Amino acid sequence: MRALLFPALLAVTASPVAAQERPSPDRLRADVTRLVGFGTRHTLSSTSDPKRGIGAARDWAAAELARIGKACGQCVTVERIARRFVGPRAPDGVVVENVLGIQRGTDPNRYVIVGAHIDSMAGDVMDSKADAPGANDDASGVALVLEAARLLSKQRFEATIVYAVFSGEEQGLWGGTLLADTAKARGWQVDAMLNNDIVGNSIGQGGVAAGDRVRVFSEGVGKAESLVEAQQRRGDGSEDDGPSRALAKAVDHVAEALPGGLDVIVARRPDRFGRGGDHEPFLALGYPAVRFTVGAENWDRQHQYVRSENGRAYGDTVEGVDFDYLAKVTAINVATLARLAKAPAAPARVQAAGALSRNTTLAWAAVPGAVRYVVRWREQDARDWTGSQIVEGATTIVLEDKPVDDLFFGVAAVGRDGAESLVTFAGRAAVDPAVPRR
Repeated sequence: MRALLFPALLAVTASPVAAQERPSPDRLRADVTRLVGFGTRHTLSSTSDPKRGIGAARDWAAAELARIGKACGQCVTVERIARRFVGPRAPDGVVVENVLGIQRGTDPNRYVIVGAHIDSMAGDVMDSKADAPGANDDASGVALVLEAARLLSKQRFEATIVYAVFSGEEQGLWGGTLLADTAKARGWQVDAMLNNDIVGNSIGQGGVAAGDRVRVFSEGVGKAESLVEAQQRRGDGSEDDGPSRALAKAVDHVAEALPGGLDVIVARRPDRFGRGGDHEPFLALGYPAVRFTVGAENWDRQHQYVRSENGRAYGDTVEGVDFDYLAKVTAINVATLARLAKAPAAPARVQAAGALSRNTTLAWAAVPGAVRYVVRWREQDARDWTGSQIVEGATTIVLEDKPVDDLFFGVAAVGRDGAESLVTFAGRAAVDPAVPRR
């Protein structure tokens, strides 16, 4: 959806997202080509062959992240985490390993994650021997993650950025599960997780041209929410404003500020119909997470053996990737990561009061690192915020002649350089003095 940019939003987001170096289509092409060169990256393929299989591919990704870290004075360090998984697509079990590049921020608690899966598959999910180039699914996403690390390692941020290369996605979203569980065990405050899976083709099935847009999938009501929390969201009317949906809307705003970018389609479901990705284990633990995927998929180039039938090409090869398009998707990721890693955390909770009144009172707890706040509102039949007001030096405000019966409200925190957090929807206060007690 094309976002409506109003003056306050431009003021707090333009500088952090506009000054980024542009991603290089040539570097992205080189990385995708290198990954395809491993023959197969199937999760059950060789981990010891130095040239073929997922082990060699993971070693290469780790070496690339280490090289990026060396270039910035070890600002990015490499960690490899692993766990054994057993399931229908790995009945004998398999060790799933993720390669992480970690760029430490000044805040030891806050994290933003960008990830993609390195494993690939051909026409049979159990065939670990056949060539499975996986150029778009998902070498395109891994190349995006590496390019983001190259660009963002040149800056310093408040939040820690994790560049994640997952394994085991095709076998059961195991790489995403491993990192989500690790984040919870380590007590990370994950402000955002951006999953990039199939992000490199601009021509979809049947020749559909989709080089002008990218889909960003997000949940509304959280998978991790309790029944009471879901009922509260229903009562507040915030089904379109959960943390992951707020993240998707922020991505949309960021893309609007980029020159020559793509239209972000805020897809209002967790993933494509009946399908999933590595962001879903993060949703299950209550972390804000979204999935980037091309505007129109080409299923002839997904999960296929490389072949030609009646003049029709099948297989996920480099020829199916549009690297100028991939660079644009990368730019949106980079700018979103920069904004959120520079910004303070979103307010933990915003309370609204004002029943039986033309005025609305909003209150929230102070956010560490915030120098001001932005209060936003919209009509209840609108999807995007249309009005705003800056709040300096306070954590409460009375909005006159803006009745809570007619408008939705939210609050974001703003950092020193103008970077803005996600918007936290204003829910009902525990006690509203305007409501008569019965």
